[in-house]
Amino acid sequence: MSLQRGRDWGTPGALPLDGVVVKTDAQVRELVESARRAGRPIPTVGLLGGDLCRTLGGIGDQQRLHSEAARTFPIDVGAVLIDGRLHWFVAHLVARRSWWRGRVVVAMNAQWFRSYDLGPQAHPGDGLLDVSDGNPSLRERLQVRKRARTGTHLPHPAINTTRTSAIQFDFAPKVDVYLDGTRVARNVRVLSLRVEPAALRVVV
Repeated sequence: MSLQRGRDWGTPGALPLDGVVVKTDAQVRELVESARRAGRPIPTVGLLGGDLCRTLGGIGDQQRLHSEAARTFPIDVGAVLIDGRLHWFVAHLVARRSWWRGRVVVAMNAQWFRSYDLGPQAHPGDGLLDVSDGNPSLRERLQVRKRARTGTHLPHPAINTTRTSAIQFDFAPKVDVYLDGTRVARNVRVLSLRVEPAALRVVV
């Protein structure tokens, strides 16, 4: 997605004095998890980097965060139950054993995963996750990887896609789970995902 088409989304507004400046999606996730587990409000976050920042058009300018040019967005947060423990993510979830063999599930809240446009229609404020679930052949994966840089890998006959606010997966064989680029669990069989709409405020 290009958020240029949605300039009416979000509002002008600089980072508040109690806001927290971060440089990665993983740092945002840590703030969310810490606040959720402690029962505290999630602080407003100023983004200087990461896939969510790129999706929102952020340019990594810290001075902008405190200026009239800054823009504040209400952002959905993904919640996932893994082995009985609840976790959160802000940009993406990946469940896989390998990128090159076996089933791969990707749930995108942001548009970008590193240099890959894995969520070309994903919008971090629409209350939905863009989910891709597939097990392509090695030849197909090479083609998908090449086209994913421009978001043209979808649709694909070997990849099922859906946009949803809640979904559950059962994996056999089991998979490892990565949230916002960090592996948080190994050998997982069941995942339950849902969206917490507009749970986070970010500034770019």
